[in-house]
Amino acid sequence: MDAIHIKIHRKRSVATEAFYVVLGVKEDKKREVLGIYNRPTESAAGWEDIFRDVQSRGAGHIGLLVSDGLTGLDSALSVVYPKTLLQRCVTHLKRNMLSKVRHGDKMELAEDLREVFRTGQKDYTKCEAWQNWTALCQKWGKDYRSIKRMGEDISYKYYFTYLQFHPRIQSMVYTTNWIERLNKDFRRVLKMRGAMPNEESVLVLIGKVAMDKDAYNRELPGIDRDKTLFPGE
Repeated sequence: MDAIHIKIHRKRSVATEAFYVVLGVKEDKKREVLGIYNRPTESAAGWEDIFRDVQSRGAGHIGLLVSDGLTGLDSALSVVYPKTLLQRCVTHLKRNMLSKVRHGDKMELAEDLREVFRTGQKDYTKCEAWQNWTALCQKWGKDYRSIKRMGEDISYKYYFTYLQFHPRIQSMVYTTNWIERLNKDFRRVLKMRGAMPNEESVLVLIGKVAMDKDAYNRELPGIDRDKTLFPGE
């Protein structure tokens, strides 16, 4: 699940609001847009509504949810899908952290982050990764208080869920990059129209784009349904 931000008219003014795209990978290895939802503000109640809508339309079990670090998402997920694993998007985290440091520090921090968020290594565990994360935050927290606070936040454990999966697919499940291509298609269509007149017009337009994209009916390469790769199944 990821957000695209779109300008819409509401109450005689124009503001940018978030539309959340829920993209699923089915058992046949094909992707499907399960829903597009407008949520101007982040809240646990809003996420719970989304999950219940997805559930009511047939998604009885979700093995893993990959999303950005949205406020209240973990608690809402535990109510509707208590067995679903949560993975926060590592790509978003890296971008956020790199934006917090001086230009001269970016290269070194990027290298440290690559060392923490390793993929494809059978012997690299969540425990070791968390220790590396804590060490990184202590190192950079000496000069950047915002990074120090990250190391003290236990909710950052959700960035390491991917290490419960087989090394072959770790790089595929620790980011929301799968949705980025679709969001680019949305932006290409929206760019020609400027601010949208209302919420309904946005849903109709980008919903049509999602349904027309043949790429999302193709099997994803590199994924099979060997259940040993997917915890909880």
